[in-house]
Amino acid sequence: MIRHTVIFVLKHAHGSLQEKSFLRDAKTALHDIPGVKKFEQLKQVSKKNDYHFGFSMEFADQAAYDAYNTHPKHVAFVKDRWEREVSKFLEIDYVPI
Repeated sequence: MIRHTVIFVLKHAHGSLQEKSFLRDAKTALHDIPGVKKFEQLKQVSKKNDYHFGFSMEFADQAAYDAYNTHPKHVAFVKDRWEREVSKFLEIDYVPI
């Protein structure tokens, strides 16, 4: 199993319609891609860093994760929304030990 996580900051103002639209559209685009399990959108509450949101999802194996990364819905979302609307991010992928 691979747990894919990304934390990020949007260019939009907190609570704005643009922020809400991005989060809604991300869920719509990414949640139903084959192989995605346990998709979650998360809001940062700690004062230990300045990231605002996170996405977390699981994949059965490397093949499922690779298929997600090249899936047309994921590629389009990254190109059309992520690259334009995210100001910074940190991606971490985990496997259980």
